[in-house]
Formats: sequence, structure tokens, C-alpha cells
Amino acid sequence: MAQQVQATQPVQKTTLYVGGLAEEVNESILHAAFIPFGDIKDVKTPLDQATQKHRSFGFVTFLEKEDATSAMDNMDGAELYGRVLTVNYALPERIKGGEQGWAAQPIWADADTWFERQQQEEEMQRIQAENRAAMEAAEELHRKKMAQDREGEKDDEEMKDDPMARAEAEVLKQKD
Repeated sequence: MAQQVQATQPVQKTTLYVGGLAEEVNESILHAAFIPFGDIKDVKTPLDQATQKHRSFGFVTFLEKEDATSAMDNMDGAELYGRVLTVNYALPERIKGGEQGWAAQPIWADADTWFERQQQEEEMQRIQAENRAAMEAAEELHRKKMAQDREGEKDDEEMKDDPMARAEAEVLKQKD
């Protein structure tokens, strides 16, 4: 999956990810360790909000791509304060959210598609509710018609057996 992320996000060739930092390492020590390879534009060590200590990694941004490449080639696997460093090209800063989970865009960037999808789902639910109501109404009409047909059959059967009912039916027919 890491390769998939790298394929979709361009690599920043001047910024290096430096992993495996010891607790004692701060931004000035990291700067001093990488300055022999070229001019450094920026050094960052993101802090853990709970402990206010760095999270064992940092970023070093060089002014020149060649300097970053040289630093990566020489410092990857090197030891700093007793810890082995992992040095790679850094991926662009990723922001949590977006349609695909972690994305290189703000969480609100896909708000329009989210609202469209919500409206489509609501419309689909409304149509399904209308269809359900129409089906229930049709079934009720069918049940009533079947009940009336059964009643009509019973009336016919009763008239055959009951001479009085037959006579009443004949009188009603004559009046019409």
C-alpha cells in the first residue's frame, strides 16, 4: 500500500524524512547532522501533543535537490545518538479526511460530492417509500376485491339453497 501512496503523490525531492531519532535529538542537532551535505531551508520535528516530545522522526528540507540526494545516500542507515536513522524522500503533508481516507487535500474538498451523494440517497429513500406505499395500496385493493368476490360467491350459493332469497332477488330484478 505504501507503494500505491507513493505512486499517487509526488515525492518532494528536497525534503527528507528522517526516522529513528533518539529522544535527545532536537531540531538544532538534526540541522547540525545534515548541514555538511548542503544548505538547509528548514528542519521540523513534529511534537506529540500528549508528551510535548518529538515523535522519533523529523523532516529536513534542503535548498537543492542534489544536496538532499547526497544527504539521503550518506545518512540512511547512519547512527545518531546511538540510534540507526532511516532517511527517505518525504511525501507531501497529508491531511486526514477526504473521500479516500488520508488525502493530500483538506477534508472539506469533497464536501460537494458528499452532499450530492446524501441528496441522491435521500431521493432514493423517498422513491422507495413511495413505491412501498403504492404496493401496499395495490395489495389492499386486491385483498378487498378478493373479499368482495368471495362474498358474491357466498351470496350466489345462499340464493341457490334459500328459496326465499331467490324470490327476493327476482322481485328486485322486476323492479329495475
